[in-house]
Amino acid sequence: MPTLTDWQQDSYFQQFSFAKEADYSIFVKHAGDTNNPALLLIHGFPTSSYDWQPIWQSLSAQFHVITLDMIGFGLSDKPTQFHYSFAAQANLIEQLLASLKINNVHILSHDYGNTVTQELLARQQLNQPNYRILSTVLLNGGIFPEVIHPIFIQRLLLSPLGFLVAKGMGFKAFKRNFDTICTINISESELQKHWQLIKHHQGERVFHKLIQYMKERKVNRDRWVNALIDNPTPMRFINGLDDPISGQDMLERYETLIDTPDAISLHDIGHYPQLEAPSLVLKHAMAFWQRHQIIG
Repeated sequence: MPTLTDWQQDSYFQQFSFAKEADYSIFVKHAGDTNNPALLLIHGFPTSSYDWQPIWQSLSAQFHVITLDMIGFGLSDKPTQFHYSFAAQANLIEQLLASLKINNVHILSHDYGNTVTQELLARQQLNQPNYRILSTVLLNGGIFPEVIHPIFIQRLLLSPLGFLVAKGMGFKAFKRNFDTICTINISESELQKHWQLIKHHQGERVFHKLIQYMKERKVNRDRWVNALIDNPTPMRFINGLDDPISGQDMLERYETLIDTPDAISLHDIGHYPQLEAPSLVLKHAMAFWQRHQIIG
């Protein structure tokens, strides 16, 4: 398996500005022929862009593939006084696309990244951005907050004692919780890499701030759910059914609310399909892109 040093090859850090905030350093990585369609990969909580490593090489053969560690995650800055929100992450991504002069983009997202995608879609439907999202593939995530089932550690982090829980969390607790949400266990050596990225820049200090996104999803539920319902561009939902947070119930809700839903069920797969079953994710994502003539 590649090392984190390997993952950082062909990457760079870029300064991005946030309203009423200082500029912050963000980890960015892209690969593939820039003449190919642009594919943006948006990671989930609490991990980072390294989630996409198992499928990175295959995707970069077909796309100009782009990813980043959002602010508060991975190798990017993790300011303790920052107001973490989906709007801030969407603003960051819009700045990244502008810096790369990308006008048309496809998105593959997971978990927290799904809601960032929903915010980007909502803006597109209001004709706000200077780019177009041409297609979307969503993996497991809380796209419908009414059917999310938070696990115990998430509820603790959301509580008034969340900052203490975050400070006391170590690798053993992280692995235990990861094993709970994944049906196919990720190797300890790989989980150590994810944990190293979480701990980078003392990331545990902002754990309880980042997870406030679960409350934000409820407040903005109509905006972000309608962004999916009213999305006129091709969209596929690939869902690991054994995910205790956003599995079977999330898929059923998707099929109920989305007109002519394109949904793929992954049996015996949990919350991280791209880590548990990368070949299946590639199979169903590639089939979707080929069906819509995005790739040959």
